Amino acid sequence: MKIISLFNHKGGVSKTTTTFNLGWKLAELGYKTLIVDADPQCNLTSLVLDYDSIEDIGEFYRQNLGCDIVSGLSPVMTGSLSGISSGKPTATANSNLFLYCGNLGLSNIETQISVALTTSTAIPAIKNIPGSLNYLLRKTGKELGFDFILIDMSPSVGALNQCLLMSSDYFIVPTSPDFFCVQAIESLSKVIPEWNKQMDYFRDETLDYPIPSDPPKFLGILSQKYRPKNQTPSRSFQDWIDNINHTVNEKLVPVLTKYNMIVDQKKLHSIKVENTSIQSNHDLFQDELNEQINNLNLYNLSNIPDFNSLIAQSQKHNIPIFCLTEEQIEQSGVILQTMEESRDNFDSIFKKLAEDILKLV
Repeated sequence: MKIISLFNHKGGVSKTTTTFNLGWKLAELGYKTLIVDADPQCNLTSLVLDYDSIEDIGEFYRQNLGCDIVSGLSPVMTGSLSGISSGKPTATANSNLFLYCGNLGLSNIETQISVALTTSTAIPAIKNIPGSLNYLLRKTGKELGFDFILIDMSPSVGALNQCLLMSSDYFIVPTSPDFFCVQAIESLSKVIPEWNKQMDYFRDETLDYPIPSDPPKFLGILSQKYRPKNQTPSRSFQDWIDNINHTVNEKLVPVLTKYNMIVDQKKLHSIKVENTSIQSNHDLFQDELNEQINNLNLYNLSNIPDFNSLIAQSQKHNIPIFCLTEEQIEQSGVILQTMEESRDNFDSIFKKLAEDILKLV
């Protein structure tokens, strides 16, 4: 079982939609997958569950006790002696895909985690709190037989995200082509290594709920939310995508490499050259490999254009964009042929992304 977090503290980069679409595609490929709504705003939960009102969702929670993260963590947060039990994820329209619901109460839990991170040396009793998320997700994954757990994280650099990221095996950074995402990548090059160092105290194997001893590995970024022209980003968007790739290569990757937080570069390189004219060679000297890495935008896992008018129908029917039928697309009032081509393009994009991730992990 592998845990992969999708994280960027810059909001509006389509983390939630991508988590849903990628999780669905992994499930389609035969892997039992759990998508986790770890954002207190509960956007992933709203996207997946077909409910029209807050009252309906509230009733669903009352009838499905244990379906959300907050209830799973309650034994630790309330000081109960019963210990953490595995969660009770909710089925989706895809028989191989399940949802671990979000809960507004995650905001309160973040406060408790923040206190634990800063005062656990003085109060040993709360030293288990930071690792409780890791224990809950891995226990749930193991007991229910999940192959993958994808975590949709909130856009913040709070304690909750710190523990979630450091509990993961891998992480992906979705981006949008703008100045603020360049800033976000620069910021992450400082934030993530600091988070990693702060977690050393909680990697104590004598704890009931330790943080994993190995830090998560960076898989790469997703370039999203651009308007395409002839199936590629238009010039203005491409300039920002290039800028983000450059910042990843020059700022983020060197720092993460120092802390052993990078996926195998040669695996990435082999995947990247499959659809290029460059010859794959595992015996390349490091300087030659580095040159090809920069030329290939190695850490850009995929370009995913703006979902545009298809997103409304996807949300209406609680299915990924690439699963929309002709009839459902026609309901949107857009040109059918164009939207069918877009739908099929998204299917190809997410299938390739899922396949590449499988090769990497």
